[in-house]
Amino acid sequence: MKYPVEEFEDEVAGKLKELLVKIDREFAENIKLEIPPSPDKGDLSFACFPLAKILKKPPQEISAEIARAVGKGEWIDRVEACGGYVNFFINVEKLCAETVRLIREMDEKYGSFESRKEKVIIEHTSANPNGPLHVGRARNPIIGDTLVRVYRFYGYNVRSQFYVDDLGKQVAILAWGLKNIDPSTLPPPSREKADHHLVRFYQRAYQMMEEDPDVEEEINEITRLCESGDEKTIEMVREAYKKALDGIKESLKRINVEFDEFVEESRFVRDGSVYKVVEELKKSKYAGSEDGAWYIDLKEFGIQGRDTRFFFTRKDGTTLYATRDIAYHIWKLNQADIVINVLGEDHKLEAKQVEIALRILGMKRLPKVVFYSFVTLPEGKLSTRRGRVIYLDDLIDEAVERAYQEVKKRRGDELDEKRLREIAEIVGIGALRYNIVKIQPEKDIVFKWEEALNFEGDSAPFVQYAHARACSILRKESAPEKITVRNLKHPSEISLAKVLSRFPNVVKISCTQNRPHLIPSYLFELASTFNQFYRDCPVLKAESEEIKKERLTLVDSVRIVLRNGLSLLGIEAPEEM
Repeated sequence: MKYPVEEFEDEVAGKLKELLVKIDREFAENIKLEIPPSPDKGDLSFACFPLAKILKKPPQEISAEIARAVGKGEWIDRVEACGGYVNFFINVEKLCAETVRLIREMDEKYGSFESRKEKVIIEHTSANPNGPLHVGRARNPIIGDTLVRVYRFYGYNVRSQFYVDDLGKQVAILAWGLKNIDPSTLPPPSREKADHHLVRFYQRAYQMMEEDPDVEEEINEITRLCESGDEKTIEMVREAYKKALDGIKESLKRINVEFDEFVEESRFVRDGSVYKVVEELKKSKYAGSEDGAWYIDLKEFGIQGRDTRFFFTRKDGTTLYATRDIAYHIWKLNQADIVINVLGEDHKLEAKQVEIALRILGMKRLPKVVFYSFVTLPEGKLSTRRGRVIYLDDLIDEAVERAYQEVKKRRGDELDEKRLREIAEIVGIGALRYNIVKIQPEKDIVFKWEEALNFEGDSAPFVQYAHARACSILRKESAPEKITVRNLKHPSEISLAKVLSRFPNVVKISCTQNRPHLIPSYLFELASTFNQFYRDCPVLKAESEEIKKERLTLVDSVRIVLRNGLSLLGIEAPEEM
């Protein structure tokens, strides 16, 4: 099954290929189509400038010849030459009818694609389980979970993974703190939640480690024992961090993020795979040793500066986090066809080191990495270790409370307290997720409440309100079950149908290019176009009964696509606000 926009593209490309194959077969096999900058320039365009070199003719002359030769088709309504471009206009009546029919027939599946054979593992969040998640890394679970949802919708068999660092120094500090610090000497937790209780031990132990070499040595010994596979120590550390991990899971669940698997780092020590990695890397022509510590020389791979040596063992023979990460990646790459990691920009060097090691070890496929910049608040940067931090839980609470104030201001006289709180939770979580994912991952975010909870701008409340408006219209009169749309002629109706038809293509690009921010951008455009339609085209008081029925089906189509799009962002689509 193909969506209308795909059918149109295929027809345009097919007709162009028929003409161009006689001129240049290779060129005809790689036809590039563009979306024109404005609707009056058509729905697809073909640039003739590359052909000018082949045919030794002005591009405007070539475009005129192609426009005359192509003519109409099943989906092509008309073709126009404009300068060096050939502009193709879609059959609007057919587009409106097919788009609305498909949306209402497919319902929650509209925009999705057929199942694919390839298996995908998406690893994200993977925070140290030594305390609550903080605001700075709030993008990781939100970007990661959105990608999981988009890949599934595109047809892939996806497993989401959280890689648990149960051998590193951060959990060793926590374990030492729980064993050695009297809880009565600690300040009260910021909230009654396990991860907030435990982070106090971590912060105090970290402080003591910096001040006392004996404490540091005891913590280092815990780390060494874990890394060498000592079961008793690994179990002690697990007992220390598992409640912190439960707290992290609880926070993530509140923003609609859950995982299929939690993969412990220690498994790659237990099963011996990390030692196989070490032995294979030692055989490499790029390997060297210094005082017993083994490394890979990265100069030949384009790495410059102080970080040209990538150490994969310490002097005492124990492995490092990155070495175990290599073993984890080999395991992942043997489990799936596509492996995606969501990482903070501060992990770029380590990700490159892992990639180079995988190449040396002969892996044919490599992970794709989506890097993100950190979230900051207008107050400035944040720190976990010294306790100067704003936690994700605080941000969630603040979002929901601010949403409550907004909803109460608008609906306080109509709704009871319970319903106000329910809507506030939906709106607040939506505002948080949308405002973080709408920015390209690699761009910085300064999180501002006035943007996140803006009911009139590019925000979740604006999109959710458009969905609630569609539901409100349909509560007054439902759309007919089966109707063929034939009478949508108003420019606002046609614009809306065209935006609705583009949803599957947005899903496709978001998935294939790992660009989750395209989904909120599309939803904002759809909500804005729907609002324009609502102002220009009376629905319940339409000029005729037939037009009213068709407009109701268009409203129902908007409801479905807004709901499907919000679902890809992990955001609930409320029926009232």
